[in-house]
Amino acid sequence: MKGWEFTYTHKPLRLVEKPDPVAKPGYVALDVKACGLCHSDVGALEDEKWLALMKYPLIIGHEYAGVITEVGEGVTGYNVGDRVGVCPMPTKDGYGGGYGRDGGYATKSTAPAEMLVPVPDNVSFTYAAAATDAGMTSHHAVAVAGGAGPGINMGIIGIGGLGQIGTRVAVLKGANVYAASRNPAAREEAMKLGCKAAYPSISEVAEHHDLDVIVDFAGAGKTTADALEAVGVNGRVVLVGMAKLETTLNTMPLITKEVTIVGSQGGNVDDIASVYKMMASGDLKPDVIEIGFDDIPAGLEKLKQGGVRGRLVAVMDR
Repeated sequence: MKGWEFTYTHKPLRLVEKPDPVAKPGYVALDVKACGLCHSDVGALEDEKWLALMKYPLIIGHEYAGVITEVGEGVTGYNVGDRVGVCPMPTKDGYGGGYGRDGGYATKSTAPAEMLVPVPDNVSFTYAAAATDAGMTSHHAVAVAGGAGPGINMGIIGIGGLGQIGTRVAVLKGANVYAASRNPAAREEAMKLGCKAAYPSISEVAEHHDLDVIVDFAGAGKTTADALEAVGVNGRVVLVGMAKLETTLNTMPLITKEVTIVGSQGGNVDDIASVYKMMASGDLKPDVIEIGFDDIPAGLEKLKQGGVRGRLVAVMDR
């Protein structure tokens, strides 16, 4: 098998060849068909603080889907040839693929059976991979942490790879959704996804609409501070993005409005299954950009530079 190995922060990924992985008890081995590129991988390459979450050296890439090639001892309900996505969250063995064990920037990988999610026949591997992190994280943030539903006025900050999925999920859940993005093209996309309105900033959203919940997919420091100012009394701010790992908040609105601020790290297999259902029905069609296996380092550099709309997904046989 081939894979792109992370060795340390500020060092480029290294293309390596390793023996094909085997399925230990409770695990499956799989041919990786697609793996999404995530800003957290850019973070690991650029910020030493991410090292606390990782073993290294290892093959990174945590947003992957593929076909089972081997079933380990004790695994039931899955067979060779099954199409599956892999939930990237920590397991009883520690951090998931791409963090605690070799992940999805590879031609082959492994996964524990409890983290598998069957991929519907009419959902592509490109979509299936994007759903395992971008889809899961977005769904959990708006539907679980944010409580999206009928009658809820929800602001969304950032209409990128996660934000566009979260926006659409919130709309499908019945919320009144208002987007905030500095990018005019992103605001136009937000309207196509079903938003009631879109503005350059969450502060401008709040000038026109009362907001019960704000989900910050950017996490750029000021975006979170502005969300605290913009949300209504007894409102909730859900922080997802990690563009900056530190910020300063005004405690007066936090206290006087009795605002709740919660972090939303990821999700679970149920979130992924819900996203797959939305994809299978045709209601959720995220903007994805396919690249090849050899293009993964360049793709991460493109993410670092900014300006990527949607989700970059490496298709291994492209």
